[in-house]
Amino acid sequence: MAGAGVREFKRRIRSVANTQQITKAMKMVAAARLRRAQEKAEASRPYNETLQGTVARLSAVALDVKHPLLEKRDEIKKIGYIVVTADRGLCGAYNTNIIKMANQSMEDIGGAAKKTVIAVGRKASDFYKKRGLLAADFINLGDNISYVDARAVAQYVIEAYETKELDEVFLVYAKFINVLRQAPTLTKVFPLEPPEESEGSAPHFIDYIYEPSAEAILVSLLPRYVGSLIYNSMLEGKASEFGAKMTAMGNATENAGELIGSLNLAMNKARQAAITDEILDIVGGAEALKK
Repeated sequence: MAGAGVREFKRRIRSVANTQQITKAMKMVAAARLRRAQEKAEASRPYNETLQGTVARLSAVALDVKHPLLEKRDEIKKIGYIVVTADRGLCGAYNTNIIKMANQSMEDIGGAAKKTVIAVGRKASDFYKKRGLLAADFINLGDNISYVDARAVAQYVIEAYETKELDEVFLVYAKFINVLRQAPTLTKVFPLEPPEESEGSAPHFIDYIYEPSAEAILVSLLPRYVGSLIYNSMLEGKASEFGAKMTAMGNATENAGELIGSLNLAMNKARQAAITDEILDIVGGAEALKK
């Protein structure tokens, strides 16, 4: 029995060691992909911020502009949520936190308005499909997110809002802060509320000359602004996914090491107990022979 116990410990140690090698390799892969995803997310921020500032300035002078994306509905019958998650798991609580924020927002809004989800990522798609809330999904987009992917999502929600299939649209994603922190974020997409200038900047007005007109430029920029907003959220989400996966796989590797240490200690104790029992049997047999 003792020999069988030691063999069982050795089998479990080999199994945990193999798992540790896998998690260590996955951490290294996530770290390499994180660098590229972080660079893309950080590179998109200046463009997105500049576009927001441009839309804010145009909206300040184009007061009489009318556009379907700016239209506010008197009665909210259906609310859409663009939920950006990963296609796969093994990234800690990353997907759970995003879905939890979307669900919390649905509960907070409450009312008779019907809620529906446009899922970007398989995890959100699978979750809301089971609950009958899925309106559309965009999955298997890969690690190299392009603006074409974001434009497809933007076109879907723009058409849904213009045709009054949706009366409000929210965007839920994880903003990348650092490797250890990814902040779930909720942003209102429709009706479009022109962004304000950053709080830190002093209010100033520059007399620009717009051609053909501020109204025409604002109207042409609104769909692009929506696409940029969604694209930036997808890039932030991808960087957050790899950051969360890197942290999760690092923790799993450390836990596997601690488990291997505990199993080795338990195996040595079992081996020592077996040797002690054998010595006692030998001594007991020798005493019996003397009698």
